[in-house]
Amino acid sequence: MQQETEELTHLYNQCLTELASIGIDINNKEIIGTIDIKLAKRASKRYGCCKQENPDEKYKIIQKRGYHKIIKYEKFQSHHIEISNWVMKLNNDIIKNTIMHELIHCIPFCNNHGKEFKKYAKYINQKLGYHITTKGNIEEDYKASQLEYVEQNDYKYKIQCQNCGQVIYRKRLNPSLIKRYRCGKCKGKLKLIEEK
Repeated sequence: MQQETEELTHLYNQCLTELASIGIDINNKEIIGTIDIKLAKRASKRYGCCKQENPDEKYKIIQKRGYHKIIKYEKFQSHHIEISNWVMKLNNDIIKNTIMHELIHCIPFCNNHGKEFKKYAKYINQKLGYHITTKGNIEEDYKASQLEYVEQNDYKYKIQCQNCGQVIYRKRLNPSLIKRYRCGKCKGKLKLIEEK
């Protein structure tokens, strides 16, 4: 565990240096805030996450959805990046790709996978040769790292896009997922096709 933590810190510092070389100063506390990085405590299928705290009130957005008001913030003063333990078994370029993905979320207006996130991802991909996307492919990354991938079928729900056929697996099902959300690839409608 200690060795993985040291390796994560080393790769994180490499990412910061690379970003600075193309004009993105992640260490600028006035614009970005503070960032810390660590290994995730819980086992997870996701690559990593960026938890944010201390929203900047100047970047507050109030949206109306029917009778409800939704308050969103586009800038935070504290960012806590967690990288899943299983990611540390993969090649360094995949680990750094994950770190870069989470670092983009620390930039104002990039705390989701919207237009600004994609703009920064495209810029970093072009300038530094990364392959940052909104969603990773675990099976391909295991193969690229020359590791055997064993699929775990511990999902309870299987959801499919009615347009492109992409399949999404979930352990829990939020009823609004199918009604309110669309496919991440083609924006098609989702449909529950299997329930264990």
